[in-house]
Amino acid sequence: MDVIRLLDIRDSALSVDEVLAAVGDHAAGGTTVFVGTVREQDHGKPVASLSYSAHPSAVDELRRVAEKIAADFPVTALAAVHRVGDLELGDVAVVVAVAAPHRGEAFEASRRLIDDLKSQVPIWKNQLFTDGSSEWVGACE
Repeated sequence: MDVIRLLDIRDSALSVDEVLAAVGDHAAGGTTVFVGTVREQDHGKPVASLSYSAHPSAVDELRRVAEKIAADFPVTALAAVHRVGDLELGDVAVVVAVAAPHRGEAFEASRRLIDDLKSQVPIWKNQLFTDGSSEWVGACE
């Protein structure tokens, strides 16, 4: 079975349960899940909402990132799903999960997966603040 179980960019609500189920594996002794949500402040400014946009190559880049994680860590399964479109405070924006033989490997691989997704996959965030201003945040922060 392929180690990369689920990769997607969606314009609908994300399911943590779906991502966790995708990485279920009897060979794993540790499974980590990271859930990124829309927070109420950024850089000290109150956030009203935000919108994510993705380049057409984003899924291919996400696969490249996932393949690198699978090559660099002894993972048994991994999954990553990112949301695009308009999101409100508290909405789930991204979910990544990694299963590995040991918890340390799962934590390290999961951290690298979310960090590399954020820095290498062409997904952009437009934050709308309560004062009416907005800010574009690129994937390469």
